[in-house]
Amino acid sequence: MTLLITWPDTGPETELRRTSDPTEIQAALAPVGVRFERWPVRDDVPADAEAGEVLAAYRDNVERLTAQESFTTVDVVSLHPADDPDWPVRAAAAREKFLREHTHDDDDEVRFFVSGSGVFYLHVNGEVHAVLCEKGDLLGVPRGTAHWFDMGIRPSFTAIRFFHEEEGWIGTFTGSPIAARFPDFDTISTIGTEPAVCP
Repeated sequence: MTLLITWPDTGPETELRRTSDPTEIQAALAPVGVRFERWPVRDDVPADAEAGEVLAAYRDNVERLTAQESFTTVDVVSLHPADDPDWPVRAAAAREKFLREHTHDDDDEVRFFVSGSGVFYLHVNGEVHAVLCEKGDLLGVPRGTAHWFDMGIRPSFTAIRFFHEEEGWIGTFTGSPIAARFPDFDTISTIGTEPAVCP
């Protein structure tokens, strides 16, 4: 279930918004320059499909977006639980890299979820928008926007990534501890669409 929750950046004690409606999510994020789209999903693409198969399956939308935004590089990133004794260590290291607030000085961060899920946290204009993205969701975070990403303690997702710069992902970390104040992926992925009611 795709979900948007917005809080003041002082903490999650007060919810300003909670919605799972894609139209409402798009409308809420557009004023801060964040792109949100839903693409038709391909159920014939396995969660662990090879990059070439993924890109071929979504070729039309990939080519459309690449032409619109002049992206120079498109690739596929995939992280799924494996029968590998090193997997927990690799998964924890991957999670830690993106879990600290950062910006991108020279590129947008654009991801389309082919399978699985993850939460993007956007820190903009005194608010934090947590966007739980799932299969079929595309999110574009504009360059310079403070954000972080959580894939949970057992990451499982495949995503298409779009870049303007050939160097790929380059983050500038803000040094802020803000990410620790907000619910993580594992908490957000288990809550419902209705806002909590305070007694």
